[in-house]
Amino acid sequence: MRVLVGEGSCGIATGAKKTAAELEKQIKEKGISAEVEITGCVGNCYLEPIVDVYDDEGRLTRYIKVHPEKVTEIVDNHLAAGRIPDDMTISDQDKEFIEKQKRIVLRNAGRINPEKIEEYIARDGYKAAEKAVKSMTPEDVIEEVKISGLRGRGGAGFPTWFKWNAAKENQGRNKYIVCNADEGDPGAFMDRSVLEGDPHALLEGMIIGGYAMGATEGVIYCRAEYPLAIKRLGIAMEQARGKGFLGKNIFGSDYSFDIRIKAGAGAFVCGEETALIASLEGERGMPRLKPPFPAAKGYWQEPTNINNVETFANVPWILFNGGASFGAMGTEKSKGTKVFALAGKIKKGGLVEVPMGLPLREIIFGIGGGIKEDKEFKAVQMGGPSGGCIPASLIDTPVTYEDITKTGAIVGSGGMIVMDESTCMVDMARYFLDFTRKESCGKCNYCRIGTKRMLEILERITEGKGKDGDIELLEELAGKVKDGSMCGLGQTAPNPVLTTIRYFRNEYEDHIYRKKCTARSCKALIKFEITDACVGCTLCAKKCPVDAIAGKVKEKHVIDQDKCVKCGRCYEACKFSAITVE
Repeated sequence: MRVLVGEGSCGIATGAKKTAAELEKQIKEKGISAEVEITGCVGNCYLEPIVDVYDDEGRLTRYIKVHPEKVTEIVDNHLAAGRIPDDMTISDQDKEFIEKQKRIVLRNAGRINPEKIEEYIARDGYKAAEKAVKSMTPEDVIEEVKISGLRGRGGAGFPTWFKWNAAKENQGRNKYIVCNADEGDPGAFMDRSVLEGDPHALLEGMIIGGYAMGATEGVIYCRAEYPLAIKRLGIAMEQARGKGFLGKNIFGSDYSFDIRIKAGAGAFVCGEETALIASLEGERGMPRLKPPFPAAKGYWQEPTNINNVETFANVPWILFNGGASFGAMGTEKSKGTKVFALAGKIKKGGLVEVPMGLPLREIIFGIGGGIKEDKEFKAVQMGGPSGGCIPASLIDTPVTYEDITKTGAIVGSGGMIVMDESTCMVDMARYFLDFTRKESCGKCNYCRIGTKRMLEILERITEGKGKDGDIELLEELAGKVKDGSMCGLGQTAPNPVLTTIRYFRNEYEDHIYRKKCTARSCKALIKFEITDACVGCTLCAKKCPVDAIAGKVKEKHVIDQDKCVKCGRCYEACKFSAITVE
């Protein structure tokens, strides 16, 4: 019997390590023949901690929200007596979260121990790399990737084969292949989950890519905020070297290739490939003019290819199953699958991998279960700070690079933040612009100063100090920043502002002209009042941190508006719906 505990970052955050320790303790004390192992994120992040029990025939029983106090019931009933406590297992409805997906990148998610290479090998791991190195030419590999239609999953969606071929065709003393694992978008955790749960898939993809372009060294640029990912990558690389999959003469061939890790300092701009290269070289992470492109002169002025984690993780499957199999999924121009991180006001948050072309509605409602508390769906933010907000009216938009771009957003790396009626779109734009302003390297005047001035206007609007002409000024500044910035960070920074103006202009106008936030989110524009429904229970007064509420027991209370800090604690505490927000 095998017991797997989901110890990705999401699982650990909810107490998975304590659950695993309790399982090990009780299994040992009770003399039960069962092995407790770790695995990565299963994908159902909203159900963590997750414990999977495989019987001797390989049948799976999945237990959800298993905190230490629930371990005894699993051990005594299932592991010891063979009786499954059904009230703790995953429901049929929650099973659909995974069943409705098509998993290629996440094919091993929650199935293997990421710290044991043998388990990856048992699921056909490294067969594709061995096939490439031993029986295919670099041209054959590139052609197979071309047939697949794989496009870069880091945001731009550039054809992968073209980048590989460009690096192959350019001459240099050394060639390098780099993995951009600097996942910096707020709400995005796709790459982190792959690194933590299936690190060998990345290594194998880089080996194949390195062989195709003639590189001898690979570098994984991983953000230092991912310590677990870095740890498991380190273990995976040592194991791969021990098997002869990395190092000199890999797979018994005459091809030598190795990989190292570089921990980044968390600068969002280093997601841009030339800024990433600058950081690798020990310089400040700032973009460089292009051309020359990295394929010609990249790391140490040598031919360099850069792809993100998800892109590389697709490659072993493509070579093992054939490019045509991958290309058969998705649409004509957006092929294969895409991993998304569902977050925000969604019932079922977690990792979702689906064929390209699936409508947003199917992802948000069909897989994600819809909006928390059954509130009204308002918008979904895609592409992180470089993306935009897609309104409810466009929820049937197919998820392809082309269709999402038409909305003003971008597919990006795969962040998908869902918003409901309580989200203020002006404040959402302010949040993302504040992020990009802070992350700007400062090299470009338009990016450094333009984002600051746009942010000042947005802050003024959310504080109830907006004035006539602010919307037009935002649009003008946005155009200048887009046109005048040299890298993708500045060129796309205005997108959240432009899309919210495009689809939610009425909210900007309400803030400016009516001095009202219709979402009741901006503190400066809301007002709490106590109605005649008040029974004088005094609970609101007790919860108020600034003593702004006065009144006698069993008499209507009153809020001192001058003292009120708009924290909303009174509103949350009232059991009689006697407090309104305007």
